[in-house]
Amino acid sequence: MSNSFGQAFRLTSFGESHGRGVGGIIDGCPAGVALDLDFIQAELNRRRPGQSSLTTSRDEPDVVEFLSGLFEGKTTGTPIAFCVWNAKQRSGDYDAMKDLFRPSHADYTYYHKYGLRDNRGGGRSSARETVARVVAGAVAKQLLKDLGITITAYTSQVGPIKADKPYASYDFSTIEQNPVRCADPEVAIKMAELITSVKAKGDTIGGVVTCVVQGAPVGLGQPVFNKLHAALGSAMLSINAVKGFEYGMGFDVDHFGSEVNDVFYNDNGLIRTRTNYSGGIQGGISNGEDIYFRVAFKPVATILMEQQTVNKQGEPVTFKAHGRHDPCVLPRAVPVVEAMAALVLIDMYLLNNANQA
Repeated sequence: MSNSFGQAFRLTSFGESHGRGVGGIIDGCPAGVALDLDFIQAELNRRRPGQSSLTTSRDEPDVVEFLSGLFEGKTTGTPIAFCVWNAKQRSGDYDAMKDLFRPSHADYTYYHKYGLRDNRGGGRSSARETVARVVAGAVAKQLLKDLGITITAYTSQVGPIKADKPYASYDFSTIEQNPVRCADPEVAIKMAELITSVKAKGDTIGGVVTCVVQGAPVGLGQPVFNKLHAALGSAMLSINAVKGFEYGMGFDVDHFGSEVNDVFYNDNGLIRTRTNYSGGIQGGISNGEDIYFRVAFKPVATILMEQQTVNKQGEPVTFKAHGRHDPCVLPRAVPVVEAMAALVLIDMYLLNNANQA
């Protein structure tokens, strides 16, 4: 069950970083939906490696192949199976590290839990698994688009450099016009310069992705144990390298209640709030305002520098990692954050419909 996500709209992912491929099975997608396969491929291209000098140089084509669940371009209501075949893996890069535990990786925990591990690029623990999430998220995005719901994420921080204006002040159409995927073009230049300098040193750096959901109706989310923000938090924290999640005002707690209560008013027959400190969610349920949240990513654990660790026998080892890795995960994480948000929202929408049937 740990390889599956969602209830009414369910993704089960499979595959390893250096195996034959990575893919998934989507169950619960309604029948008769005309899928735009070009859009799905375009979303996957946003995540693919080798897309700029700021990302890993592993140049995978990442072309998705659908194996079932579609007939004449429309969903059949049966499981949608798909796969993205690995083509450019270099497993030999990891031979020298197969018997040691790399700092801050899943090597030790996987070995302790299962008694073995796939040392080729981390195997199942690799961020390459997010290929399946992006494909499924692209399907979910198309369903949400028909409901008037859009999801936009952007890099809002790299190291100390921040794009910290309110999200409503940005032109989201500029996000894909820079390799960092920042909504502020001037800040994007500084972010790119920092990533480039970090990469030259063989080091890595983390940051923050901000995500905005617009057009969500009132009523998404369940009370108590399946609250909308809890589901979003669970989804985001399942992404590789994610260390934190906050929605609405989050950890900005230096305020009185009288300053941040979202006051309701009647907007020509529509109940709305004058402010949105709640981040579009109250009582665990969407209130019709924009849903916005932030996701913190740590620096990528693989650094091209000498490090100390131990091997399987517990003996001290000095090693230097090899291979092709991102100096900063943020640019390629943006579509993954959007995909996971889409999976949560379509799942909540379908659950609502099921409960009302």
